[in-house]
Amino acid sequence: MPDKRVKDSQITLNQLMLPHHTNPLGSIHGGEIMRLVDETGALCAIRHAQRPVVTLAIDSMTFHSPVYVGDLVSFSASLNWVGRSSMEVGVRVTAENPLTGEQTHTNSAFVVYIALDDAGRPTEVPRLILETDEERRRWAEAEVRQQRRLERQRSKEESAGNS
Repeated sequence: MPDKRVKDSQITLNQLMLPHHTNPLGSIHGGEIMRLVDETGALCAIRHAQRPVVTLAIDSMTFHSPVYVGDLVSFSASLNWVGRSSMEVGVRVTAENPLTGEQTHTNSAFVVYIALDDAGRPTEVPRLILETDEERRRWAEAEVRQQRRLERQRSKEESAGNS
């Protein structure tokens, strides 16, 4: 299985926000944004693995500003880190008012996916080729997040074993 570059799997999805995407307050429902973040991240991971993937974790998602009906929202995904079968994808969300051109970074998320084989079990993915200082920085930061995830998981398992 050949190694792959970060840019080989990057993807951007664009979505015009319409009235059926709104919450009762009139802004776009956060769940809709989360769904599109997950969809974009999964497509990035699928491109890299060339296998089906499932979402393992979304580390956090903080909404910095609302998104409104009529905004053109861009979801840009890029691989940060790759393990044996898992991949961390960073997704950046930007809303644009197409009438004024004003753009706002609304939120970002780190999403972890697992590649699956034909039997639905975790399977190995290509290693990631890091070509730029930015890619190396993102990898190093993602490794720290991955270690924290593993520590939280071990802690949960230990707590469950003591119950």
